[in-house]
Amino acid sequence: MKNIDTFNFSNRKVLVRVDFNVPLNDKFEITDPTRIDAAIPTIKKILSGGGAAILMSHLGRPKNGPEEKFSLKHVVPYLSKKLGVDVKFADDCIGDTAKELAVGLRPGDVLLLENLRYYKEETKGDVEFARKLSEPGDVYMNDAFGTAHRAHASTAIIAQFFPEDKLFGYIMQNEVKNIDKVIHNTQKPFTAILGGAKVSGKIEIINNLLDKVDNLLIGGGMMFTFIKAFGGNVGNSLIEDDLVEMARSIAEKAKQMGVNLYIPTDTVIANDFSNDADHKESDVNTIPDGWMGLDIGTETVRKFTVIIENSKTILWNGPMGVFEMENFATGTKAIAEAIAMATENGAFSLIGGGDSVAAINKYGLKEKVSYVSTGGGAMLEYIEGKELPGVKAIKE
Repeated sequence: MKNIDTFNFSNRKVLVRVDFNVPLNDKFEITDPTRIDAAIPTIKKILSGGGAAILMSHLGRPKNGPEEKFSLKHVVPYLSKKLGVDVKFADDCIGDTAKELAVGLRPGDVLLLENLRYYKEETKGDVEFARKLSEPGDVYMNDAFGTAHRAHASTAIIAQFFPEDKLFGYIMQNEVKNIDKVIHNTQKPFTAILGGAKVSGKIEIINNLLDKVDNLLIGGGMMFTFIKAFGGNVGNSLIEDDLVEMARSIAEKAKQMGVNLYIPTDTVIANDFSNDADHKESDVNTIPDGWMGLDIGTETVRKFTVIIENSKTILWNGPMGVFEMENFATGTKAIAEAIAMATENGAFSLIGGGDSVAAINKYGLKEKVSYVSTGGGAMLEYIEGKELPGVKAIKE
């Protein structure tokens, strides 16, 4: 497989699938440029190697063709400033304008194409649309891990038009390398921490992790389905009744495989879903009716912290409680700090999933963990053992 560090970009036009799906406010200003910032090293590598970059991305979910609020032209000023280059913009991703601008590119130039999803053919994985997209490029590079689990025209189908000249950008390369490190080159003990609202979104990841992990720590709203499965009274806490039996079978499977499954023993409960609600600690099995668990409790935090700090490989996906509300953020913050401490002591830690990433950023710990994954859904599917179309298309 071609490698970005050794590839010869000289006098070549590199068609790069980036993920510039950034949030914009009502004045069309970028409110969080993280995804653009992440792609800068890849683009600079192409330019410093004597190539020109043609960037393509989606933004939002336009329903019926072009809409002002979904135009990628709004990211041009920020991107130009970050690169120190006047980024050119094509008001279409295919067609004459895009072709003409691409033909005129010189080494060191950057061209951004308009939103791919103005065309329904993009998400349908249309081959003819992918062919048209491919025309201006000599080389295809995928650097959009967040969309690698989709078989879209620009993320997977297009690669067939570059049989010899296709490769990963730095984001894709680092994502695959770091997730592989957790899944295939694991140092023991390996601890996975899963939280978030629902068990339903985590069943496949749990099943794929059971033969790899030593410890599985469950927190967040999903813990109450497990607690109910073991006969606890969960009050008004969030549960998925149809998955109570599934939770029971996961616990049984963990036991058979010698995995230590840890369910919280105490929880912070509230009489309303609000930061201002009355709240107190409770045993997880005896939550009064009318009250709901919104965080893990003190005893659980203490136990989880010890396990994490004694681990050599750590995967964290999903918060321990409603950390957006200050009164129910203690558990999530404590887990984030424990992971940072374990990392400092030599553990490898991978953080993935929107809320876990938000928590790591909120508590200023991004530089104190080993790797923060940019692709929530893609990361989960990769860990679940699924083949990601965007990864497969480059590796084939």
